[in-house]
Amino acid sequence: MAAKPKVRYICQNCASASPRWQGRCPACGAWNSFIEEIVTSVSRTTKVTGKSESPALLLQDIDSDREPRLTMHSAEFNRVLGNGLVPGSVVLVGGDPGIGKSTLLLQEAAAYSANAAVLYIAGEESNRQIKLRADRLALHSNHLFILAETELESIIDGVERIHPHLLVVDSIQTIFSRNLESAPGSISQVRECALQLIRLAKNNNMPVFLVGHVTKEGYLAGPKVLEHMVDALLLFEGDRDHFYRILRAAKNRFGSTREIGVFEMNERGLQDVPNPSAVFLAERRAESSGSTVICCMEGTRPILLEIQALVTPTNYGLPQRTTTGFDNKRIAMLLAVLEKKLGYRVGTMDVFVNAVGGLHIDETAADLGILACMVSSIRNLAIDPEVILLGEVGLGGELRSVSHIDSRLSEAEKMGFKRAIVPQSNALRTVAAHRIDQTAVKSVGEALQMVMAL
Repeated sequence: MAAKPKVRYICQNCASASPRWQGRCPACGAWNSFIEEIVTSVSRTTKVTGKSESPALLLQDIDSDREPRLTMHSAEFNRVLGNGLVPGSVVLVGGDPGIGKSTLLLQEAAAYSANAAVLYIAGEESNRQIKLRADRLALHSNHLFILAETELESIIDGVERIHPHLLVVDSIQTIFSRNLESAPGSISQVRECALQLIRLAKNNNMPVFLVGHVTKEGYLAGPKVLEHMVDALLLFEGDRDHFYRILRAAKNRFGSTREIGVFEMNERGLQDVPNPSAVFLAERRAESSGSTVICCMEGTRPILLEIQALVTPTNYGLPQRTTTGFDNKRIAMLLAVLEKKLGYRVGTMDVFVNAVGGLHIDETAADLGILACMVSSIRNLAIDPEVILLGEVGLGGELRSVSHIDSRLSEAEKMGFKRAIVPQSNALRTVAAHRIDQTAVKSVGEALQMVMAL
């Protein structure tokens, strides 16, 4: 009589193990996250032997010649990757359903296959569905192989037969190994399959793209260790119901994590947006109060965008504080400065702040622009549309300097702005000659007085 297989329960949120099912994970507190898995028995007397495939080398003996990066078709994609794709690297691309992950990778795979073989693993669609999508996007290639497969061992066999220069797996949550009894998408399956694909990439010096699903909370599904295993983690931002998508590097071992790529979704798929400033300012209403323009730095790229604020007396007992694209705590601090240092009573007002275009702003150079928008909305006065505001606001109401002032002013000048209000410390540090008129101020009150007087 065969022995009954042993089972254990694994939390799909934190990978905590339990001998019995529990409604709530004691480690992370998640509800209904335990999934049953069969334990593979391994003899404790087993002796691990074998030769290492990659022997240890002295640091001084390792060839230090930099291998050229692989250039992708999309310039925005190259920017986020760090000026190209490193051979043998593993890149995880995540985002909400329908935001464009598969579309972008299919486009890049078709373009790259013009000169080299590419294998696209379709774990969620059939070969015919991939073909229909390629026809819709007008993609043609003679070296793009499509394999509708979810078994890891069959995928590795396909790689060994085709020897592709690039591998795309869509998606990692659908891949399973026959050596594990758990279901596809479980923590053990995702971890083991990702480990085998990473090993395959390193041994063959073949770059691999992995598509990752996200949970309803916005986090990548599967174990957190997956993000640490890969070389780069790229995340799509934006609303799938809008045209523009932002690809941001949350992790990149071979490039900056401050770079972003801006794409536009149309009937031909995702297309590069080479001048995001023009896009974000295209629908701006110059005569509207509560609106101004700031310049934020995304990596080495300055981007101009409009920010809006609406401050109105509340009709409810508790005033609302709603922000889109900004940190709520930063907005709360600026409201405190506005009330304590400038005398505006906003404690009984609803405050709404929005960054137009779906971009998330996490730098302090936008502080002055946000405060100016709030004051403009309170006083119902429009700010001069040819003025750009730059500066970090301190708790004492002082205006502090911002980085990359020359790049910001050059971008504003290129987009037709005539005047810039900057911190006095920045006005003394500018190196390049700018035709834009710079007005240096020391405090927020002085800056707002000049803006409201324009």
